[in-house]
Amino acid sequence: MADTQVDADTQADEKQATRDGKRADRLARQIGSFAKEHGGAEAQIAYLGEKGARIVLVGEDGGWGDLVAPSHVVATSAVEKSGVTVHEDFDGEFAAKVKTGPYEWSRMAGIQLGGPKNS
Repeated sequence: MADTQVDADTQADEKQATRDGKRADRLARQIGSFAKEHGGAEAQIAYLGEKGARIVLVGEDGGWGDLVAPSHVVATSAVEKSGVTVHEDFDGEFAAKVKTGPYEWSRMAGIQLGGPKNS
């Protein structure tokens, strides 16, 4: 009986590892596409708790975006597979590369400056 449970657990772990590998591959392709479109890219991974991890991307042209991975492990694997530089924190020179436009400023300001409500 115990061997059956061990086998089932092993199979479940293998299925999860396969799913995580496919997710990491898909995210790596998306990161690569972003990098190609923006002349290169750098990343930072942030924990989102139970929801997973956020991969923040900043292109060499100042464009930015993000992706969400189901776990920090998947996010780390995706970033490693994509080959982009990873930063521990989103600050300093890395944060200064982000270029924002009127849309972002109005969204950040919200109703305080007459922008759209953040709802």
